[in-house]
Amino acid sequence: MDDHSDDTRRPLSPRIEVFAGAGRKRWPDDLKAQIAAESLEPGAVVTDVARRHGCRPQQVHDWRRRARLGQLVLPASETLSFVQVVSESALPAAAEPTGSPEAAIVTVELQGARVEVRGAPSLAVLSDVFLALRRTRSC
Repeated sequence: MDDHSDDTRRPLSPRIEVFAGAGRKRWPDDLKAQIAAESLEPGAVVTDVARRHGCRPQQVHDWRRRARLGQLVLPASETLSFVQVVSESALPAAAEPTGSPEAAIVTVELQGARVEVRGAPSLAVLSDVFLALRRTRSC
């Protein structure tokens, strides 16, 4: 239907937009995982990461949630990170600890969280502690 109006009060449209897209953009899971991992880096801002990749911040938050739930596998980090070990009391090199193993305390402070493990924890117990801290503090 053509509009052949002679009404001069009605301005003509200065431009015409034609959308020839194929609809919604499909994001491959490996790219979603890469973007979500980038947004989890220290100091990263989700809005900036989304803008760099041409997506919306809500999508990045959704991908991070899916990663937390195990629905999206994040790529392995290629950088190693170390936790600083601080000793509250320095023992001489030749001295043996005099306390019993039950009196030992392992204190872990990570990103504002503090966990104390008392006694002589096994490697499996300490591993579970670090895993739990990592899961709760990653997002």
